[in-house]
Amino acid sequence: MPEKAIGPEFMRLTKYDYAGPTAQEKGEPQPPLEIPYNPQSRLVDLPDPLTAGAQTLDLPAILQQRRSHRKYAAQPISLAELSFLLWATQGVKKVTSRPVTLRTVPSAGARHAFETLLLINKVDGVEPALYRYAAIEHALLRLEAPADINQQITHACLDQNQVLTSAVTFIWVAVVDRMRYRYGQRGYRYLHLDAGHVCQNLYLAAEVIGCGVCAIAAFNDDELNRVLSLDGDEQFAIYLGSLGRQPD
Repeated sequence: MPEKAIGPEFMRLTKYDYAGPTAQEKGEPQPPLEIPYNPQSRLVDLPDPLTAGAQTLDLPAILQQRRSHRKYAAQPISLAELSFLLWATQGVKKVTSRPVTLRTVPSAGARHAFETLLLINKVDGVEPALYRYAAIEHALLRLEAPADINQQITHACLDQNQVLTSAVTFIWVAVVDRMRYRYGQRGYRYLHLDAGHVCQNLYLAAEVIGCGVCAIAAFNDDELNRVLSLDGDEQFAIYLGSLGRQPD
């Protein structure tokens, strides 16, 4: 298909006309609110997220300061700061009886169809590795990954050095069925819109604790999904954000 036809075709095929009948309308059981993990897995508990973000907020100043940062200081961030950033981007405020999760970010139909992976490089008290955020438990789950996972993810991101030097890089993984369950093919639009909501919250929360963020949408999709053991269809990396302490 010619390149110029891809965008219009995507917009055409994700019109509301193609939304249903959806799995929800058919009365099928909904996908789990988060990807299940082995209950025997050791979770890294996170501290109260508001201890690191308790500073008085001056929202106009934060919005004025907000910009992308690609260079970071060598100092690590604290586990409390990471806890705050995770709460700000995917924090679960309530699990309703439907059930859905109500979180600190908006999402179409409260589907919240993302899992947050974390490439941790410099967080006090946390071994550098690849982790998943268990949002309902507000805890970290370490994932199996090769020792050079930082280099592999950096290479998949077209060798953008801010991934390599970040304190932590957030990797948002779209879980398609969680969104498609309610919205059918139109849900693909909502996945991309929701990714923007999440990343903007990361930018703003980072400013509160003296950190900077660079949103990353330039990456080799197939390579990054392979490195993360994602199938690229039902689960795929949709957006990243590198983060580190702002240099003096």
